[in-house]
Formats: sequence, structure tokens, C-alpha cells
Amino acid sequence: MKLVTFLPCSQPQATPTVGVVVNGDTVVNLQAGRKMMAGSSSPFFVDMLAFLDAGEAAREEAEQVINFVCTQRPPEITYSLCDVQLLSPVPQPRSLRDCLVFEKHLIQATRSVIGWYLPPLAKLDTWLEKLRGRSLFSPPKFWYKSPVYYKGNPFSVVGTDAKIHWPAYTQKLDYELEIGIFIGKTGRNITEATARNYIAGYTIFNDFSARDIQIQEMKCRLGPAKGKDFDTGNAIGPYLVTPDEVPQPYHLTMSAKVNGEEWSQGNSNSMHFTFEEIIAYISKDETLYPGEFIGSGTVGNGCGLELNRWLKRTDVVELEVESLGVLRNIIV
Repeated sequence: MKLVTFLPCSQPQATPTVGVVVNGDTVVNLQAGRKMMAGSSSPFFVDMLAFLDAGEAAREEAEQVINFVCTQRPPEITYSLCDVQLLSPVPQPRSLRDCLVFEKHLIQATRSVIGWYLPPLAKLDTWLEKLRGRSLFSPPKFWYKSPVYYKGNPFSVVGTDAKIHWPAYTQKLDYELEIGIFIGKTGRNITEATARNYIAGYTIFNDFSARDIQIQEMKCRLGPAKGKDFDTGNAIGPYLVTPDEVPQPYHLTMSAKVNGEEWSQGNSNSMHFTFEEIIAYISKDETLYPGEFIGSGTVGNGCGLELNRWLKRTDVVELEVESLGVLRNIIV
């Protein structure tokens, strides 16, 4: 299933609604379908957190509604995808963690920052990496042992086609090409072997960053803080795609376009840690709950910092990931 939280464009002040995309371009209102099918509403379809809390029971009921709609085809509970506004699949996650599991991104981002201060050293490192296949700026040893992460602001989440408001305090706003998951079951000390059962689905994540501020903050051995935390700074969407529709999550083509021009391309096969490994690490002596979000971190070549190309106001940023759709936002 491709699960969504949406508003009809004709009713922008309505209560956000849980739906599912069928046939590629039709959104089914699950609660309205349940009422028509069974004569009563379902607590599972109140919002996406309630859906995830209910686990398999909610998914089974959603399947029943979808089968009913596809058989009866009642037009009053379906919408064309172009007639709805998609919010983040979970408009306010219970928590937001973002990892750093792509080695190439970490090396290239470090090289870019060093190039601001010591350009000859950055050029030397590029040459040495081509010569010997290894950068001077390789991650610390602990990075290869554990999927480190930071915690972001779940109140600043927006969906596809949302406007991203440029923070007044930054001169270098950047996009980040990532994938992410939502947790679908409560668990603690989850094993890597069972962790896939805790993944409710996959989605695209654009962790917008005020790079100049982030870099200054992290010199203080803490953060990121205001480098990441600003309203509309976390774009997630367009769908929450259930694992049955993503059989090979570690072989997904990823790309980013700015105003229609491709800036970035990568693949999830370069993740140093899988989401199963990440879940096992995070859940050590810590309970995970449905509706918590975990990002992968930026794929190599997946941001302007690595490319020394920067966003400007009015830019349209489109992140596309195979099987997961397109996450589109405009900078204002």
C-alpha cells in the first residue's frame, strides 16, 4: 500500500484524512470507505498514528476497504491525486531521528568544508583519493561500528509540494537526498534478524539544512541545532510505502533535481548500515514506538554542500527515489 495523509484541495481547512493511493492516481478515503462498507467509523483511521498503533489489524481493515471500493467504485469516497494536498504521511511523527550511514557523503561534505578554509588541502585529498582509493578525511573508526544519529524537530515536518521557508539567519540553505522509515511496532532490544517486522514503510526525506550555521555549531562539539531546526525544515513524503511494495530497499535509485536540472544521483546500495541494523542499535535499552521516524542520512553526492552548489529562493527541489515517488518542495 501507498498510505497518505491528505486534504481535498476544495476543503483546505478540513481535518487531515488517512488514505491510500490505488491505480497510481486515485486516493481512497479509508474512513469514508469504512462507513460506507460497515455502517460505522473505525478508530484505526482517525489519523496515521492511530493506524500505525493498530498494526496488522489496521492494515487488514484497510485491505477490506480497498477491495470494497475497487468492487463497488463509489465516487464519493475517492479523489484524483491531483485534487488533494498530500501532507507528510505522518504529519507529526512521535520522534525524528536522522542517521549518517553513507560514507561518501561524510567524506565529501568534510572535504567541502575544509576547502572553504584550506583549498589546497581539499584539492590534494581529491587527488590522493583518486590515486589510492582512500580519502585523508575518512570517518572516525566508531562510525564504522555504529549508526550514529541526531534527533530533529518533529513539529517542523511538512509534506510534498509544501513551501520551505528560508531561515533569515542563513546564507547557505541546502537540500539532502535521503530515504526514511516509520516504525510500526513497539519494541525494545530488537534483534537485527527481526527488525524488518518493525518497519511500517519507507518514504523520502529532505532534511533541509542551514549549512553555514550547522558548521559553526558543530565546532562546539554539539548539535546540529539551528542548522536543522527551523519551521518547515523537514519534508517527508509523498507516501508511506509498505514493505511488501519495496522488496529491495537497498537497491533503490535516488536522484535530486533543482528547477528540473539533475544535481544529484545515488543508490541506497551504498548504505553502510541497513535499517535493520539501525533499529537494532537505537532500540538497545530504549523502547521504539509506532510513528517514530528514522532517516538514512544523505546519499553520496546528495546535497549542495558536496557539490558546492547552493539553493536560492524560488527554487523547486524534487527528490525522487525508485518505488517511493517524488518529494517536491519550493523554497520561499
